[in-house]
Amino acid sequence: MARYTGPQCRLCRREGVKLYLKGERCYTTRCSIERRGYAPGIHGQKRRAKQSEYGLQLREKQKARRIYHVLETQFRNYFAEAEREKGVTGENLLKLLERRLDSVVYRLSLASSRAEARQLVRHGHFSVNGRKVNIPSFKVRVGDLIAIREKSRDSARLNELMERAAERIPPPWLELLPEQKGGRVVGIPTRDQIDISIQEHLIVELYSR
Repeated sequence: MARYTGPQCRLCRREGVKLYLKGERCYTTRCSIERRGYAPGIHGQKRRAKQSEYGLQLREKQKARRIYHVLETQFRNYFAEAEREKGVTGENLLKLLERRLDSVVYRLSLASSRAEARQLVRHGHFSVNGRKVNIPSFKVRVGDLIAIREKSRDSARLNELMERAAERIPPPWLELLPEQKGGRVVGIPTRDQIDISIQEHLIVELYSR
């Protein structure tokens, strides 16, 4: 599948906010948006601050796509699924994105960023309920156990991440299980448990045009 392979910091600068795509670097003075807080490109500093209603809606959709590393067609499919489910469409959309396997690995602090989580999943380092899963978009369910596979438990990087994870508190809908080298999904995330600065109603308005 195609994916974006360009500079991650360029995406944050284009959206004008931190998307936390580079993990720990985003919390330091090395963050590009701290040093160059304007849009990329030769005309980046000359962009007009005022945006149309459509422009605002588009930017929110692009932010969500870039945070979760999802391409346009896949994002539209998530939106269509969110519309079919009961409840508020915008919140349903974010819940579906949060339940991606790569996102859950990131939320458990078993990766420093969603990009690293995606890579670790693709390389087959994680299992779900004892079965190897290497699909980042795999949708987890309540009760699923996500763990580092036996063959990967000698990895210095994964052991380092596991130690860091033990020092952090995961979201309430996840439970970290250090003795099992992973965590369990104990519920469906609610909107107030999803700490991303997205106005999801603008995305709904965009796709409802």
